[in-house]
Amino acid sequence: MSLTERTPAGEVRSDQVGREVDLYGWVHRRRDLGGLIFIDLRDRSGIIQVKFDPVNAQAHATGGELRLESVIHVRGPVQRRPPGTENKELATGAVEVEARSVTILNRAQPPPFAVNEDNPVDEQLRLRYRYLDLRRGRMARNLQLRHRIAKAIRDFLDDEGFVEIETPVLIRSTPEGARDYLVPSRLKPGYVYALAQSPQLYKQLLMVAGMDRYFQIVRCYRDEDLRADRQPEFTQLDLEMSFVGEDDVLDVVERCFAYIWEKVLGNPISTPIRRITHAESMLRYGVDKPDLRYRLEIQELSPIFARSEFKIFRQALDAGGVVRGLRIPRTVGTKEIEALTEVARGEGAKGLAFWHREADGWRSPITKFFSERELTDLQQTMNAEPGDLVVAVADRVEVAAPALGAVRKAAARMLGLINAGIFEFVWVTEFPLFERSKETGEITAAHHPFTSPRPEDIGLLDDQPLKVRARAYDLVLNGTELGSGSIRIHDPELQQRVFQGLGISREEAERRFGFLLTAFRYGAPPHGGFAYGLDRVVMLAAGEETVREVIAFPKNQQAEEPMTDAPAPAEPKPLRELGLQLLRPPAPPTP
Repeated sequence: MSLTERTPAGEVRSDQVGREVDLYGWVHRRRDLGGLIFIDLRDRSGIIQVKFDPVNAQAHATGGELRLESVIHVRGPVQRRPPGTENKELATGAVEVEARSVTILNRAQPPPFAVNEDNPVDEQLRLRYRYLDLRRGRMARNLQLRHRIAKAIRDFLDDEGFVEIETPVLIRSTPEGARDYLVPSRLKPGYVYALAQSPQLYKQLLMVAGMDRYFQIVRCYRDEDLRADRQPEFTQLDLEMSFVGEDDVLDVVERCFAYIWEKVLGNPISTPIRRITHAESMLRYGVDKPDLRYRLEIQELSPIFARSEFKIFRQALDAGGVVRGLRIPRTVGTKEIEALTEVARGEGAKGLAFWHREADGWRSPITKFFSERELTDLQQTMNAEPGDLVVAVADRVEVAAPALGAVRKAAARMLGLINAGIFEFVWVTEFPLFERSKETGEITAAHHPFTSPRPEDIGLLDDQPLKVRARAYDLVLNGTELGSGSIRIHDPELQQRVFQGLGISREEAERRFGFLLTAFRYGAPPHGGFAYGLDRVVMLAAGEETVREVIAFPKNQQAEEPMTDAPAPAEPKPLRELGLQLLRPPAPPTP
């Protein structure tokens, strides 16, 4: 069998009528009309109809044996379909191939779910038979989209003077904000590698090496809890530039996305992309990754209620908290208000105050606790019109912001305010350099410890570290963080001060990061960069809800791969070679 003359099924057109073609692929559909038999033959390029006429007795007999998903080779001439039988939904719909010879290359047993449809299938079943799932049109389109986006990235960055350089996967464990996957060393017993969470330090060292503009489409690994846009192993676009400031990095990233969206999706985006500070984002949207497809904005109400007699507001303000509100431009019933209240409580708020705006004033169980001046100021600040609902949270800033941010998102979904066909990009800048861990209360790096503080805030490092702003920036699309970046520290003494702010002594810093600090002492240029998740980008470009739909072989939400049953129990021999012993036996495999 020679494939040199193979014709892709999806590329057969009317200008090939009369030409004999060789098709290889899978039986997508089959229709037996008594005499004539028709199949749709599918390969990666598309689908073509094949006709089995009794005149070609051997081919017709073989056509009668064909079952869905069997692999076949068909040879025959291209013909026009009879008038009225064309299929306008197929690129090949004006033609068909008359089978003169047919070979069954592999007979398929009935698949566990329909491959020729994109109907919903249990995800666990899909992942167990992922090789079948990937034959389905939706999944095949997603992987091809992923390929085109990756190619567009490489083409753009190559034209911009970037050099693609591979960095190690087996590295020393470094703080990246998530748990490392550790790999024991057989040749150095008692020592471990970590699977790289990112190429962060290596790309900075490449700038010290004078590479100037680096990029890499790289696999990264983080042992963290999974969600719709997160996997334990993922792919990101990583880039770094020397002799740059924030504007330079943001400009390259913006133009890269504009190139991708126009080249691959045919959907130009306007640049420059809007920028807002982290503080502004938290105030107006309650989150650091705002969805700007809808215009609901949180308002600061604390000045209005500074002398309020309403006990809940008074207690919050006296304790140094805030009162913030959100206008929902629609009449909302009791059940919806209860649902929104539960959303706020899920973020730590004690409850949700609310007022309905009517033509003759406010209607609410708590209206009687407020003065006419307070209610008038509320109306003017919220720009409330008859039929609107205004909700408010009174609490500490760190509770009120995320509570209203979650309510904002839930209300938009509840009222159908989200337009799925819109792409709203936004930069969030000036993140805090440090934050306090919710688990331990200790000060940690908000992004990573190699991010440079803003020059005007360096004086706050020692005494007021939580007020220091970073030269950091996130790119957000439709409420999903695509990626993060920053201008890096290139001065070894400033890097030591940031380490000290994190509780890392000079001795520990030299032990853990001596290679980086030493490199900085040999002349490190100012540099900055960015990294974004390719999986998330493709997910949003494809209109999917989870990154699992755009990854060929993803893990499920338990970080398992049902198809191969990974992870699996370790065999005794390699454990002995590594000098390891499991502390507890593995759980029995699920049936």
